[in-house]
Amino acid sequence: MGISVKQAQTISSVLSEGLPYIQKFKGKIIVVKYGGAAMSDLNLKRNFTKDIALMSLVGMKPVIVHGGGPQIAKELKKSGITSNFIGGHRVTDKSTMSVVKKILGKQINYEIVNLIKKSGGDSISFNHIKPKIIKASRYLSPDNNDLGLVGKVDRVLVSELKKALSIGSIPVIAPIGVNKKGDFLNINADVVAGKVAERLKAEKLILLTDIKGILDPKNKLISKISPLRGRQLIKDNIIKGGMTPKLIAALEAKRNGVKSCHIIDGRLPHAVLLEVLTAEGVGTMIS
Repeated sequence: MGISVKQAQTISSVLSEGLPYIQKFKGKIIVVKYGGAAMSDLNLKRNFTKDIALMSLVGMKPVIVHGGGPQIAKELKKSGITSNFIGGHRVTDKSTMSVVKKILGKQINYEIVNLIKKSGGDSISFNHIKPKIIKASRYLSPDNNDLGLVGKVDRVLVSELKKALSIGSIPVIAPIGVNKKGDFLNINADVVAGKVAERLKAEKLILLTDIKGILDPKNKLISKISPLRGRQLIKDNIIKGGMTPKLIAALEAKRNGVKSCHIIDGRLPHAVLLEVLTAEGVGTMIS
């Protein structure tokens, strides 16, 4: 089926505006944390994987780190396992970790890889099976709450990621780490995305969420925020819940050399392309 004249004009307009950014980001690494509604809605899912494939085909080097909270919650409920969150991190016992490995490490990870391939891109799975690229240790919350098998990133084996990128393949990373004992640890996907971006010296870190971006106390979007103000919002408890690890990951990545960090609304169709290929971008930029 062909496209209408109006659709062709819209596509031409987007490509025309996007050309300088395609040239600017050619050969640059862009790390995207994929999660939330963008993973649950079929059309958004297809749009996302097509857009990532397109970015690769025009010479950018996208790297995907995915979450899967709603899918994990659904499987836990089905299995009769209860879980709760502390500071945006899921408390994880052995039973929960088994579900995390099944849903994140296999089901979701393989689905994203396959969808990218169907969209014309090449993609490689990086999960808890092979290769194990995230070296981790147990994470303790600031209040010293025991979160169980929850990890923090100690090291990322970037040589494996660089090898994939050098042949034009898109790494798709499940946020599961392994410690020195060989135990698997559940790690917040925003945290993993931030650390991967840091270690790869990425041009951009883009974190998808289910709201417009960072909101002020009146629930208005903050389109641009300094690291100083970002830290103050966390200190004043204006940023809380699941947004806390997102903003902390972005602030850390920015401090450690990632050129620009963005928290954007993944519910928008083609949100990542809008961020990368337009002058205005979408969501909140940490600069």
